[in-house]
Amino acid sequence: MSYSFLHLKSLGTRLELVNPEKPNLFRELYPYKKVCRISFDDTFVLPRPAEPMVITDTTFRDGQQARPPYTVEQISKIFDFLHELGGRSGLIRQSEFFLYSKKDKKAVEECLAKEYRYPQITGWIRCNKDDLKLVKQMGLKETGMLTSVSDYHIYLKLGKDRKKAMEDYLEVIEMALELGIIPRCHFEDITRADIYGFCIPFAQKLMDLSKQSGLPVKIRLCDTMGYGVPYPGAALPRSVGKIIRAFTDEAEVPGKWLEWHGHNDFHKALINASTAWLYGCSAANGTLLGFGERTGNPPVEGLVIEYISITGDDDAANTHVISEIAEYFQKELKYNIPPNYPFVGRDFNATSAGIHVDGLAKNEEIYNIFDTKHILGREVPIIITDKSGRAGIAYWLNHHLKLTDEKKITKNHPAVGKIYKKIMEQYNRGRTTSMSHEEMMALAKRYLPELFPSEFDYLKETAHRIAAKIINKLCDGITKLDKESIQDKFSELLINYPFIQFAYLTDQNGRLFTWVISHPEDRSKFKQLVEGEDLSDREWFKVPMQTGKMHITDFYRSVYTGKLCLTVASPIINEEGDIIGVFGADIRFEELLKIHQELEEEEQLEESL
Repeated sequence: MSYSFLHLKSLGTRLELVNPEKPNLFRELYPYKKVCRISFDDTFVLPRPAEPMVITDTTFRDGQQARPPYTVEQISKIFDFLHELGGRSGLIRQSEFFLYSKKDKKAVEECLAKEYRYPQITGWIRCNKDDLKLVKQMGLKETGMLTSVSDYHIYLKLGKDRKKAMEDYLEVIEMALELGIIPRCHFEDITRADIYGFCIPFAQKLMDLSKQSGLPVKIRLCDTMGYGVPYPGAALPRSVGKIIRAFTDEAEVPGKWLEWHGHNDFHKALINASTAWLYGCSAANGTLLGFGERTGNPPVEGLVIEYISITGDDDAANTHVISEIAEYFQKELKYNIPPNYPFVGRDFNATSAGIHVDGLAKNEEIYNIFDTKHILGREVPIIITDKSGRAGIAYWLNHHLKLTDEKKITKNHPAVGKIYKKIMEQYNRGRTTSMSHEEMMALAKRYLPELFPSEFDYLKETAHRIAAKIINKLCDGITKLDKESIQDKFSELLINYPFIQFAYLTDQNGRLFTWVISHPEDRSKFKQLVEGEDLSDREWFKVPMQTGKMHITDFYRSVYTGKLCLTVASPIINEEGDIIGVFGADIRFEELLKIHQELEEEEQLEESL
């Protein structure tokens, strides 16, 4: 679809840079001691929908500034989700990455190795030549670079004037073009900037550089503080529509080179991004679930649904992946999604209007926004009231506990009867509201405890995870049975992790090769151990030898110390890939749990470097 007939042709007017001695802070709009103001100028511009409309992602850049850093493995998985959600069609066109740490670079390398056409991988750097070298080293074709445009940033943060800032920006942008890298200039704080006194003259110079180099020069319009508004008749610099049209009509920036990056400080992130699309800005930038600095960015999943709403292109995205992403964020990243959060919250498509299992089929559409099972792979959860009956309770339990077919319970289950009785007691006493999710979960835990993991199960899982990572790290550095070097590693291991009471190594026949005792007071308890002792009948030896994999035993009482322990054992592999021995460590469960939080934080810090 073409909208060229709506295009108001520019007169080709060149705007000169305005370079005041003092910054223009637009105090009439941003009084700071009061809520910011919206001004109107009684002029209107017509929408001119972008062609094409695409989504760009900044989950791994802006999104990581609002949470603990993702691991490389998590980035790789989330990148797969982005590809499945909208990368196959090209709707999700690009994804932005940091390039500074070893972890950043490794994540980029892993995602590049997937060879997806979309999302394309782009970088993010500060606007300096040293950072630009990182982009070249990583082999990326495009990078975002920070080119702040408001006087708040230029005068108060950078300590420059507009002329100096523009000169410095242009120098780095020219270098990028010389290196064959497409620059995407981030016009930071655009909604507090002098649009015609700085932004448009700067954009015109960028278009000159583009013509000279033969490469696109893209512009990201960053609503850093969320001040943008979608209202017709609103004035610059807060009007989203007028900002877009100033760039397309006055600076003659092609709409396909423009991108809107918004924040949600005033609850307008999604609508402002959609407005940018409608006024000619091709790319709307967002993050999964809206994660981002301070209040966050437009949620990518929201942009996907909005795109389909505007275009009617149902095949542009695999919307079932939205539910998979939500589940991953909850289970893997331990993120608590608000229950009523649109599209992904636990109860977003539930209603407290008394829907129960018997009436679900005939009145679902009355309260459901669309067929959520067909579009998102999510059934409509029912709300429990005095009208739900035993069948409704069984349905609720099966749905919310995600019970498999072989574990599903029926309305005749004894526990269902007990829960039903408790619920009806409340309504008989005069209750008028529906049962909350928390109340139903409490009843389920009380009468169906076997369906819930215990605190001990959680602690056990934690112990396994931490112990496995520690032992894996140690074994990666051992490829031959050298007693001196191995004992040095053992000693270092026990200093760093005193909850390991006993570390030992056998050869491939199960003969004890060397060992170290952690606690001096325990040494006498291990005095019967001798070098060469045959331990080949032990579970911790046999399983790694048979499988070539790490093995973690169940809990037991140590015959030496009486402490509750578990053993982690891993095969030692030589450079030819043969198993030459087995490393084992007896870990004191109670002492591990006392410092597990500290270990997890240390692990997260290491992964972020």
